[in-house]
Amino acid sequence: MKRFRSHRDSMIRALAVIIGIAVGVIASFVAFRLKLPIYPDDIGTIGLSTIGGLFPGIMTAVLTSTVCMTFNSDSLYFGIVNAVIAIYTAWFVRKNGFNKIKDVLIFVLGAGIIGGSLSGTIQWVLFGGPQTEVIVEILNTINISSSISNFLVFILINISINIIEKGTATALALLVRHFIPMEIRKRIRNSGWRQRPLTKEEVKEMDVEDADIHLSIRRRMTIMLLVVASGVAILIGYIWTTLYYNSVKEEAKEKALTTARAAAMAINGDRLPAFLKDGEAAPGYKETADTLYYIWKGAGDVEYLYVVTMDEEYVTFIFDMDDRENPAEESEAYSPGDRVLVEEEFKPYLPELLAGQEIEPVVSDNIWGWTLTAYYPVRDSTGKTVCYTGADMSMQDITSYIKDFILRVALILAGFFVLIIAYGLWTTGIYIVYPVHSLKNKIENFTGIEADQKQLDAAVRSLRSLNITTGDEVEKLFRALCEMASSQAEQLRSVRRLSENTAKMQNGLIITMADLVENRDSDTGAHIQKTAAYVKIIVEGLKKKGYYAEKITPKFISDVVRSAPLHDIGKISISDQILNKPGKLTDEEYEIMKTHTTEGRKIMEKAIDTVEGENYLKEARNMAAYHHERWDGKGYPEGLHGEVIPLSARIMAVADVFDALTSRRIYKPPFPLDKAIEMLKEGAGTQFDAKCVEVFIDALPEVKVILRKYNEDAV
Repeated sequence: MKRFRSHRDSMIRALAVIIGIAVGVIASFVAFRLKLPIYPDDIGTIGLSTIGGLFPGIMTAVLTSTVCMTFNSDSLYFGIVNAVIAIYTAWFVRKNGFNKIKDVLIFVLGAGIIGGSLSGTIQWVLFGGPQTEVIVEILNTINISSSISNFLVFILINISINIIEKGTATALALLVRHFIPMEIRKRIRNSGWRQRPLTKEEVKEMDVEDADIHLSIRRRMTIMLLVVASGVAILIGYIWTTLYYNSVKEEAKEKALTTARAAAMAINGDRLPAFLKDGEAAPGYKETADTLYYIWKGAGDVEYLYVVTMDEEYVTFIFDMDDRENPAEESEAYSPGDRVLVEEEFKPYLPELLAGQEIEPVVSDNIWGWTLTAYYPVRDSTGKTVCYTGADMSMQDITSYIKDFILRVALILAGFFVLIIAYGLWTTGIYIVYPVHSLKNKIENFTGIEADQKQLDAAVRSLRSLNITTGDEVEKLFRALCEMASSQAEQLRSVRRLSENTAKMQNGLIITMADLVENRDSDTGAHIQKTAAYVKIIVEGLKKKGYYAEKITPKFISDVVRSAPLHDIGKISISDQILNKPGKLTDEEYEIMKTHTTEGRKIMEKAIDTVEGENYLKEARNMAAYHHERWDGKGYPEGLHGEVIPLSARIMAVADVFDALTSRRIYKPPFPLDKAIEMLKEGAGTQFDAKCVEVFIDALPEVKVILRKYNEDAV
């Protein structure tokens, strides 16, 4: 279904491009027929670039110029101008949009300057000036003598006209866009995506991430496309130029040879001795010269036409048509009998020429310029070669033709070059760059998830939401990653269920063991529940304030809270007579009671040896062994002091003493809350870790809730 919709959206985009081309072609046709000084072929370009983005805009630009060739053969040269306008429009819409009048005015001004400068420069370089009569008349009226000033004035006029034209085109584009439903606009713009369309922010984020990569896929593909497209363009341009040059050169050779042959046929070879001896005074000389002149002028592109004889050193002139063209300029023409040295380029051909044979046209570069010369023999009635007619074609003119051809080819190819690059980058982007980059970002999300099932499930859904449909290996990779992520999530879910069940069983065993001890002690009702709750308050308070940050991790908090009920597990080794004695213990009995700490440590160490890897039991051992140690080192069983005492034991010391103070015992009533708090404050820094006391007192509202829950006579 999604693939079907993608194809349907592509058809909508194609239809939009066709409509854009049609609008531009029709507007250009009307302007061309009415001889208006505008080129409105970019109306569709601006519209499609505004709605559909870069590639549809460039496609509309180049194809519009191509279709306009049917009535205006010069339009294809301006395809690059329309392509640049498409690029500028797409960039401006992406960066600023048209939300404010100021943005529209800035866009129109920029488009006018770009379009006017480029199109004006192309007209001036390619055609030698403006192509519209109105602008020609304006320039003639201004009558500026300097060609540079004339060019600058023309550019300014062209920019002004372009600003008006681009303003009209933009207004029409925005008007049309206003009446196109937002849903259709989104489908046109997003039709090229082969995945979930990325937002502007996501694309910008990718651009930022690419900046940190030495050579990203996008840059590599851009470089490759530029190199390949440039190479193809240069190769095609070279082939076209070479073929054109060879064609023009062959045409020049044929024209020069044809002209020389026609001139040879117009000369009576038997009269040559008289022409050479008497010159213009010889009978028939003037008539022959007139005929040669008409042949020369009829040839058009032939620069010089002359008749000569030659020996091993000199060329002797008999006729020189340049003398007929410029009779006053004696220094530039040769009279009958004038001699010049044989040019170096012709010396290799002297044997054939002296033998009266025909030779191939020769290219030479000398005082007469860079020319192509064709010689044709003139024979007398006996068939003997008596002289040669020479026709010169200017190679400079051929070079100018070639340069003009190269410029035209370059302008034609430029628009298609931009289109090819845009298509390559667009295709690379939607089929490789964006899908791969999106997959990379989604996969990175998994690396930051430790054991949170909700986050993992959300990451799987986020990965699937990419919906990559490139129809190639990238899509297969996407499907495989989705399956792998789903399997990972399900495996983790199973592991978590097993872990939760195991934890519940372990917690149940802990509570059961603690209850066994507590039930023997008739004087500590709900002690394990209350101390566990107090421990949780203290450890979370320490974390909130940033105390012992390197120690208090989520794992540590879990271990301490879970292990808290086992802090008095050693009392299981104390006899009932001592444990439940209603009066004060003797010194000997007190010493026995103190052994519950060491006995608790032994029990926990055996459990640790039995249950490998259960780190929470290590904190249970620490609390069981050291919760009666004091900060000042006067506690038991080892007289540890300060931070040498395990943190879990220091936390438990506050919780244990506070519960003892606020709970009823056989030998005492419960202390009031204020009194108990005061006693904790007095013990801070001597008996207790001051930070543990601080966070406990800060959480007094939570403490009161626990007191009310478990102590019927709580104050």
